[in-house]
Amino acid sequence: MEEIEVPTEHLHETIKEKIEEAKDKAESKWIMSLAISTALVAVFAAIAGLMAGHHSNEALIEQIKASDQWSYYQAKGIKAEIESIRPNLTNDHAKIEKYKKEQSIIKGEATAHERLSEAHLEKHVLLARSVTLFQIAIAVSAISILTRKKILWYLGLVFALFGIFCFISGFL
Repeated sequence: MEEIEVPTEHLHETIKEKIEEAKDKAESKWIMSLAISTALVAVFAAIAGLMAGHHSNEALIEQIKASDQWSYYQAKGIKAEIESIRPNLTNDHAKIEKYKKEQSIIKGEATAHERLSEAHLEKHVLLARSVTLFQIAIAVSAISILTRKKILWYLGLVFALFGIFCFISGFL
């Protein structure tokens, strides 16, 4: 009696092809997810960079305003001192008091500008830190796509999450 041969070779090849197709689809889906997440991280990096620059500029402007106020404060002090040492004892005590009161107001404005400058600088630092973390996340994701290692993509996402934390902190 003849044995019936089942063409298992063909079946084996078909199974291998289906497995490869499934792997290709899964990898394609993973690559698409990696690309979209990296693009979103790049958007966050761009916004954070823009905002970091804004806060840096604002800190500088506020510091300039504070310096201007301190110069004005010194000018009032000099005027008061000149008035107090005028020859012939004709100094005007009302003017001296006026200069001292103006100095007190100017001092308050100068310290307010200094505080605003420091606040902007703190936000700048947080946003600049988030930009750095986003850039690291993008680089690690790029390495992930080149090496086809998902663990690196997950590491990139962790960096991105820390970047988002700093980003949000920079707005609060």
